[in-house]
Amino acid sequence: MAHVLHVSASPGGEASRSNALANAFLDAWRNAHPGDTHETVDVWKLDLPEFDASMIAAKFAVLRTQDATPGQQAQWERAVKVSRQFNQADVYVFSVPMWNYGLPYRLKHYIDVVTLPGQNWRWSRSEGYQPLLSGKRAFLMVSSAGDFAEGAVTQYEDFQKPYMRQWLRFLGIELAGEVALAPTLTDPEHLARVRDEAIARAEELAARS
Repeated sequence: MAHVLHVSASPGGEASRSNALANAFLDAWRNAHPGDTHETVDVWKLDLPEFDASMIAAKFAVLRTQDATPGQQAQWERAVKVSRQFNQADVYVFSVPMWNYGLPYRLKHYIDVVTLPGQNWRWSRSEGYQPLLSGKRAFLMVSSAGDFAEGAVTQYEDFQKPYMRQWLRFLGIELAGEVALAPTLTDPEHLARVRDEAIARAEELAARS
């Protein structure tokens, strides 16, 4: 039995195409893995701590075993709590729309909060960076107005999927599959066909994973 965490990065609700893709994947996953538990994190509804100068100071005061003040310790624990919730999952499903060729800023904020030394990665002088979440899997459900598929002229303008792939590698999470619903900036008939094909791929991926 696995614990599945759906991280929703779209504020679009039921109108969100990336969420529609993720929901189709998750419905098929439940049918294929009826014993798994599920949790959804909507990054737009989370009370995330600001990762500002104050948080950075708290981070180094705690990690470098300096005399962290009670306020700094409490501030750092807010980030650790969010990180530990993320780390508890066995399977991750991300629904991510493309914004300005990259990620929605609230997803980047969430990533910056959960990616913490000692929680899901570590560093040493002898080994360098080491991931701590090996053995876990992730699935990317993404949407974009343009077509950034491999081999497309616009492929290298895509900072959405490459960023997510690299971040997952950094933590040791295996990217087990991804489905793109694109392009969404097209005529209604073409969009309906693109949507149906992407949803079918998402369902198939869940059923065989």
